[in-house]
Amino acid sequence: MDTSDIRKGLKLMMDGQPYIVVDFQFVKPGKGQAFTRTKMKNMLTGSTIEKNIRSSEKLEPADVEDRSVQFIYPDGDMYYFMNSNSGEQIAVHKDAVGDAKDFLIDGIEVQVTIYKGNPVSISLPPHIVVQVVETEPGAKGDTATNVSKPAKISTGATVPVPLFIAEGEWIKVDTRNASYLERAKAPS
Repeated sequence: MDTSDIRKGLKLMMDGQPYIVVDFQFVKPGKGQAFTRTKMKNMLTGSTIEKNIRSSEKLEPADVEDRSVQFIYPDGDMYYFMNSNSGEQIAVHKDAVGDAKDFLIDGIEVQVTIYKGNPVSISLPPHIVVQVVETEPGAKGDTATNVSKPAKISTGATVPVPLFIAEGEWIKVDTRNASYLERAKAPS
């Protein structure tokens, strides 16, 4: 791989550790060689680093495997997922699950990343449909734009929603930035 392959979500090896690219920017200075400024998260420790990678550098893809699994239940510090084809269960520690725990719904399909036989992270779908379980009532006729209120959703997380959203409504939430997208129909 070379620097033209760098994109968000790319998994690569750096200093003998697997990293995932969180953000990147291609920089072409007036003088000197072009480079890519990256922000990467260590998939084992969760720490982030910023690194400039010169255009001539070669990159080593991370030796990781992504598996599509369904969330089944949490138990203490562990979250359990199941491969729907084989029935195999995978236990993932809460540290590897991270903030994704705020959007785990029974039966949701996620990607578990396995490094050397151990699950190191999970990736959620870009959006989910959840029910608002608690929020303040909006004032009738209040149509101010870009004004929001906090709403607790069925997963336990709190997301900002427009004033017209009421308790019991179903909404679509962007899991990448925990933001309201639109009203939705209840899943059948």
